[in-house]
Amino acid sequence: MTSIRQAPDKLSARDERRLIAAARRGCQQSCRELVEAHKERLAAFVWRIVRNHHDTEELCQEAFLRAFAALKGFSTEYRFSTWLFTIAYRLCLNHIRRRQMLSGEVDFSLHAGAEPDQAEEVVQSEEARRLKRIIWEAVDALSVPQRASVLLFYREGQSCQEIAAVLGMPMATVKSHLHRARNRLREVLEPHVTDEWSCLRLVTESA
Repeated sequence: MTSIRQAPDKLSARDERRLIAAARRGCQQSCRELVEAHKERLAAFVWRIVRNHHDTEELCQEAFLRAFAALKGFSTEYRFSTWLFTIAYRLCLNHIRRRQMLSGEVDFSLHAGAEPDQAEEVVQSEEARRLKRIIWEAVDALSVPQRASVLLFYREGQSCQEIAAVLGMPMATVKSHLHRARNRLREVLEPHVTDEWSCLRLVTESA
């Protein structure tokens, strides 16, 4: 079973450490380069969690502000993206909880489980767009932790250990989320596609 993973960070670890060191000294250009390297992927991740463009913009800005405000305490032992996504994910959860308190809704799926899977080699056809829509609808129906696990694993290429750090949960829980998500998506997508894993190349693309 071959996983289709998105390429990780654009910056090399060496370039990233150089930019972080300069940003710590107050270099605004280095801060801008770090933002440019991560803003699109961060926005795609946050939007898939909160599903609102205005909220996505505000949450991404807040995530970057918090990351730079605490940059002196950041350990270069970790990738900047892992730390940034950790901050953003926590902001998303707080945002969702506030929204539910205001609306009176309670989303028990925040603590649940679900899954992703299947498509064919069609690329830029109507069928490809139809399958992509079905796949993303299935991903969006997952619980928040499962959705985040799937996005971080397949779109960000993060390891289960890195995802565990971002989501603030044991690695075994992350693996459980991914397993349940795959099973759930397999059930949802089975009527539409036959290849169990080929749809994941669509998950790694922008929606």
